[in-house]
Amino acid sequence: METTTTRPSTLAPFLNKVPAITATFWMIKILSTTIGETFADFLAVQVGLGTALTDGAMLTVLAVTLVAQLRTRRYVPWLYWLTVVLVSIVGTQITDFFTDQLGVSLYVSTGVFAVVLAVVFVIWWSEERTLAITAIDTPRRERFYWGAILVTFALGTAGGDLATEALSLGFRNGALIFGGLILAAWAARRAGADAVAVFWVAYVLTRPLGASLGDLLTQERGYGGLGLGASTTSLLFLAVIVALVTREQLNVNRHGIRTKGEPHPVSAVRDSAWAAGGAAAVALAAVALTPSAPTAAAASGTARPAVTATGIEADTTSPLGDLTNFAVIVDDVSSKVSAGDQPAATTRVKDLEVAWDDAEAAIKPSSPGDWHTMDSAIDETLTALRASAPTPQASGAALKHLQGVIATLEKKK
Repeated sequence: METTTTRPSTLAPFLNKVPAITATFWMIKILSTTIGETFADFLAVQVGLGTALTDGAMLTVLAVTLVAQLRTRRYVPWLYWLTVVLVSIVGTQITDFFTDQLGVSLYVSTGVFAVVLAVVFVIWWSEERTLAITAIDTPRRERFYWGAILVTFALGTAGGDLATEALSLGFRNGALIFGGLILAAWAARRAGADAVAVFWVAYVLTRPLGASLGDLLTQERGYGGLGLGASTTSLLFLAVIVALVTREQLNVNRHGIRTKGEPHPVSAVRDSAWAAGGAAAVALAAVALTPSAPTAAAASGTARPAVTATGIEADTTSPLGDLTNFAVIVDDVSSKVSAGDQPAATTRVKDLEVAWDDAEAAIKPSSPGDWHTMDSAIDETLTALRASAPTPQASGAALKHLQGVIATLEKKK
């Protein structure tokens, strides 16, 4: 797997562009996965850029960063990991576009991306006779490498969503299952399995593992998460990433990098200690920042505002769980539209968008079909209220339809 090809004589010395595969590498990779996903959602929903503008912006930033990465002649830690984060965002957006916008089945998209990745590997092998990332030392090999990385993120997203949504595993079980599969890959390597094959399998699996861990931290406690929220989780993970990448950058600056990609010899124990320290920092911060358990009144629902417009009972459940919080916002928006206060209704509907996006990872696996039905009705409502010239008639019709969807889902319990 280490066969090399002759480089054109016109090329300047080209050092390996990929970091050594250490415990720190895997820690940063998993954390980067979560950052990539939550940051895109933050821009699209909390900032309000919307899906189309966010997708375009991320593609543009990735293109600029990837060009910079390809133009360097050696491994630059901060640039490499920035590219990984951006590829994570775009890879996720590709899968979400096929699933949410085009309605492609997760079974189909997972199969298609698996085939595409296999094709990339076949062409890469036929041209270079190696898939080893310890030999990303020519421009062509690096282009193959980043193409494969992009597809692994798309495949990891589709496969992870298939497991947690279509198979209704949820993010807690997803974290356990994907973590277990990565441990199985490590055990296979220890037993003598091919290092290159094990690396790429593990690389795909870290995508759904990182997403599941991120969902576990961000989701509300009522949904089985720790309730840290996307912003807090992203900042926490970003701080650990910056610390680990800074240490890697200083190490490379001090000792340089060898032509076969191995940095200056660093104790495996010391590297593992840094990775363990990063994991411990995340765990300790999560415990410290986890909000206290809700009071009995809040947990029972008595502390929630009453639902007045549709008459939906506060304790009613549906295949997606308790939709009361969403119904409260929808009824409030509808009241404002009926009162002729379109600006206030448009402002209030933002709460619906944020609440629905925050709850997606927790409630979608329980009934993906029903989730898509309500998601479409919410999108219709957002479009009507945010039109360049919104009208009470269009807004009212969209809200009435959404109220009907909620009522229908609650009757399906």
